[in-house]
Amino acid sequence: MSLPSMFDTNRDAKPDRTILLIAFFLITSAVLLASHNRPFLESMGAAGQFLKNPITEAFFVSLFLANVLFAYLWKAAPWARALVGVGSLLIVLPSAGRQDTSLLDLSIQIMIFAALALGLNIVVGLAGLLDLGYVAFFAVGAYTWGIFASPRFAEILRYYGENPGATNAGTLAIGLFLTVVTAASMVYINRLTNRQPPTATSTWSFRLAAFGLVAGLTLASRAAVVLMSGQADSLASGIAPGFFWLFLALSVLAAAIVGVLIGLPVLRLKGDYLAIITLGLGEVIRVLANNLDLYTAGSQGITPIRSANVPWFNSLAGALGFSEEQHYLLFLYVLVLIVLGMILLVNVRLDRSRIGRAWIAIRDDEVAAQAMGVPLVQTKLIAFATGASFAGIMGMIFAAKQTFISPESFNLFQSIGVLSMVILGGMGSFPGVILGAAVVTLLNLRILPGLGEATAHLGLPQQVNPGQLQRLIFGIILVTMMLLRPEGLLPNRRRTRELHHEDNQEDDSVDGNAGALGNTSAEVYSAGVAPAKHEDNAGGRR
Repeated sequence: MSLPSMFDTNRDAKPDRTILLIAFFLITSAVLLASHNRPFLESMGAAGQFLKNPITEAFFVSLFLANVLFAYLWKAAPWARALVGVGSLLIVLPSAGRQDTSLLDLSIQIMIFAALALGLNIVVGLAGLLDLGYVAFFAVGAYTWGIFASPRFAEILRYYGENPGATNAGTLAIGLFLTVVTAASMVYINRLTNRQPPTATSTWSFRLAAFGLVAGLTLASRAAVVLMSGQADSLASGIAPGFFWLFLALSVLAAAIVGVLIGLPVLRLKGDYLAIITLGLGEVIRVLANNLDLYTAGSQGITPIRSANVPWFNSLAGALGFSEEQHYLLFLYVLVLIVLGMILLVNVRLDRSRIGRAWIAIRDDEVAAQAMGVPLVQTKLIAFATGASFAGIMGMIFAAKQTFISPESFNLFQSIGVLSMVILGGMGSFPGVILGAAVVTLLNLRILPGLGEATAHLGLPQQVNPGQLQRLIFGIILVTMMLLRPEGLLPNRRRTRELHHEDNQEDDSVDGNAGALGNTSAEVYSAGVAPAKHEDNAGGRR
């Protein structure tokens, strides 16, 4: 069967595609399971050595992950597509990961970056805002959990216990009172400005209330930490793992708040200016994490970071044959899969909603969108906050998986990497950015490092050794992709029409009343245009 016939939408070919999809799934699953079974590979001799080769292993992993893509693209029977998708993600991958933990770790990494790409796709692909500091929100989520779920929290408590200053229970009461009053004032002022145009008084009142809210939160937080300082010894390894679920929500909230705070001063800019400002603000977050030694341990990083403890899940994993050391990885794999599904569902609903259409309108033409009544700053802030919230929850899961975070985990190259996933997959296309995340992650973590390992014994000079030229090879792949397919691997239809607008222009005038473009002698009869003859009616009627 040829490649075009695989994607043919003819109903008569559906049984053939169903059989082909199931056969491809069974073959690639068998090869994946065999290539990650170490005892089996050792018994195969030369064939086992070939399967253990890093390039071969990366190829078979990529081929297996293509099952999920084919289940989405091919017009096969619904039951077959569901079987391939569920079987690949919930049965085959965990089974292969039981034999080789690195495969389970790779799968989690791919899904984390897929969620990050979906979040950035809202900002860049839908709203058209070039954000080069997106990894800052990822860092906020990671440090939100990392500080509290590690020995660093006990260090903070001891410091404030030794340096309480004038902080006491009264300070906590004042801070809580100030927080409640200023928050209520901000809500009231916002409702007033929605009913009537804002004035200078209302604007400055809102800013004063915002300042009071920050001051109240600061006083309340400091007082709470001082009052808890006596519990430092009991929290030597961090807070209880049961708080993991609460912090999933707090990481979303913290990242969204930071997204709004970063977006407020910069969203009146656009284009290159916005990109430069967001790049700088992203670096500000990284520098703060590097310099706030008391809270983040600076360049040394925070470790060990605890994960959630789910006894019933651990029992289930043990019954399935997973070792005790693999329980937390399997738990995070299932958690990331569920969260990614929820993020994808939210993206689809937002894209079809009123706010999604407003983002697209702003991306296409800000002036026209504003003329049609779209509030620019508010709509852009929603895009920033939504994308940031996705990055925040994935930052927390990343910290729990790695058990270690440092400022170097959130540098500029991470933001550029996520942006390349969005562009490579197809801006505005949800399956496209997921595919782009899988491709870029496989390139960076398996294919390019595997190429360096495979050529290490060839004695090549360092200047031409692929192991030393991974960034160059990756850059060449991106440039080639942009030249050959600028719309991305799985582009959005709207994006495809924009990039190939001139190619899609056809001369259909011969099918209507108007003459063909090449026929200059033809009479033109078109609504809204003066008739060719004085006695003719406009619109092509005689």
